[in-house]
Amino acid sequence: QVQLVESGGGLVQAGGSLRLSCAASGSISTINVMGWYRQAPGKQRELVASIRSVDSTNYADSVKGRFTLSRDNTKSTVNLQMNSLKPEDTAVYYCAADRNQFSWSGRGVDYWGQGTQVTVSS
Repeated sequence: QVQLVESGGGLVQAGGSLRLSCAASGSISTINVMGWYRQAPGKQRELVASIRSVDSTNYADSVKGRFTLSRDNTKSTVNLQMNSLKPEDTAVYYCAADRNQFSWSGRGVDYWGQGTQVTVSS
């Protein structure tokens, strides 16, 4: 089992920045990919950014150039630096981890954090 604990999030004006962190504990050696999903009101959950065990990162087109996903040396914590935030980035952001790979929708993902609210005001 793997536990994911998120921190960060909050309210920020458009153009501002926020940083989300996610600490994994438990059987972290079994994890192949970690990252963040988000779900806005009335919308489906979507993959925002992911990093695999070989430090290969991927981003949704909507956040490329604005968001940066990084991982610490122990590979147990991932950080999502979000810059140039837009109102459309408003959502609940969920840290996620999987022993294999992520799906775009999050279906079948092995482990989830509790979610943290990000609100961007215009």
